[in-house]
Amino acid sequence: MDAHIQVKNLDAYYNKQQALKNVNIEIPKNQITVIMGPSGCGKTTLLKTFNRFFELTENTKLTGEVLVDGQNIYDKDVDVTEVRKVVGLLAQRPSPLPMSIYDNVVYGMHLHKMKKDRKEYKEAVRHYLEIAGLYEEVKKRMHDPATSLSIGQQQRLCLARGLAVEPEIILGDEPTSALDPISSQNIEARLLELKQQYTTVIVTHTLRQAKRLADYVIYMYLGEVIESGPAKEVFGNPKHERTKQYLEGLF
Repeated sequence: MDAHIQVKNLDAYYNKQQALKNVNIEIPKNQITVIMGPSGCGKTTLLKTFNRFFELTENTKLTGEVLVDGQNIYDKDVDVTEVRKVVGLLAQRPSPLPMSIYDNVVYGMHLHKMKKDRKEYKEAVRHYLEIAGLYEEVKKRMHDPATSLSIGQQQRLCLARGLAVEPEIILGDEPTSALDPISSQNIEARLLELKQQYTTVIVTHTLRQAKRLADYVIYMYLGEVIESGPAKEVFGNPKHERTKQYLEGLF
């Protein structure tokens, strides 16, 4: 397996409460990895260690390593801003910036000085809105407030904004849980299309969604990784009794 992210001996704490216990996993490149398990098992905590969002919470402690492209992102000389550019996050609820649709997409590109002139920015905005499946819906209202969009459209806008800074990895923290079924299908379709170009890691508590999206699966329980492997193997022939019980709906 060509691993894009490697996690080694990872422990994480909120105050004295241990949230992750000796996690050792690999995330395959250009596939959709789904992290699943019951509520409170550490799924979101693990996801947030991949882009150093975990440390934004007060009184946290982390030991071990998270390697992206072979580099431990927690090394002292690592630029956190660069980490978060390479590893983008699609949050549980859409979080458009308080500005226009157009300015939401160009915000990160401006921040990182990625384009030279207005024409390049305009072309880039169209490109990323098309990838997110939103351009045709907003092309005549680019300067309207982003908050005027429906919640499903806002989530696709956030996807376009994240892709515009050219990440390698997309993280999704239950990215469809706040959406209606049609909007959820739209986001899922985008993620399936994008896996040819990006490594994607999704947290979900919905088993049906995991089965629709996953190429690779990580099953967690009480802060530990119980089982991981290709989706066909984990869903078709789980090795651990806890995994079997979860798949049978006993958790």
